[in-house]
Amino acid sequence: MTSPLGRALPTVRDRDYLLDRSGVIFKVIGDVHPNSHWLGYVKYYPDARGDRTLFGKTYRQNTIVSKAFGILADRPECYVYSSAIGCVITGVPREDVVLHYSCRNALTTLHKSTDLLDGSPVSEDLLAIVDWIAREGFTDVIGVTGSFLVGVAGPRSDIDLVCYGPRGYEAAEALFTERSLICPYEGENLTRLYLRRARYMAGPSYDMLLRQEARKLQGLTAGAGAHINCEPLCADEDRTFHDVVAREAGQISVLAELTPWSATESYLANLAR
Repeated sequence: MTSPLGRALPTVRDRDYLLDRSGVIFKVIGDVHPNSHWLGYVKYYPDARGDRTLFGKTYRQNTIVSKAFGILADRPECYVYSSAIGCVITGVPREDVVLHYSCRNALTTLHKSTDLLDGSPVSEDLLAIVDWIAREGFTDVIGVTGSFLVGVAGPRSDIDLVCYGPRGYEAAEALFTERSLICPYEGENLTRLYLRRARYMAGPSYDMLLRQEARKLQGLTAGAGAHINCEPLCADEDRTFHDVVAREAGQISVLAELTPWSATESYLANLAR
């Protein structure tokens, strides 16, 4: 199997995608992996009930992490214990990887090869955003993930981005203030955002959910009005959590105080000393 968006690259990063020998596409989770596997869950898999086409086959999308255990029920080699997480999780054996889809590589490829997109309004919005990222010199710290990463996006797709490290977060913040490209959730669109999140979340009130969502880099594209978000990830050289070992300890509740990136970075640096 070949794809202009997938190729063999030496470094697998969080939110990259991996295609295995069975044609299953995994979404990579985290940057700490055992020597035998790349940890992640099934994002797309061959299924006649699906609505995506890839490699001439019909694929189905999966949005629920735990559902990957059922999809891989007849593939015990994809179950692996992670000491970093402290439990059994799904993953793809390293020797089974056929294609590696890099978020940053996808952004650069789409910028150079616009014919890879279908010309839909949301694709045109993505191209305008990618052009801005390239023009501002941020292609090394922002990437494209989600359906556009593997070439299965359609006219109703979201745009999912990632950014790497403090510089990447600053670049993404600047991008999301460009009103000619991205409109914030406000007015009637706030109800649209609430209904979107309510499909996957239970419990929070309207006001509480909107306060939570206001901290995220997300909005609507200026042209098609498609949902767009950007997930902050660690910088490539950041190995703060690579030696962390976790153990299950029953059910606990944690109260955390959110701080700006700079304060968090300073705190983590002190911990590492």
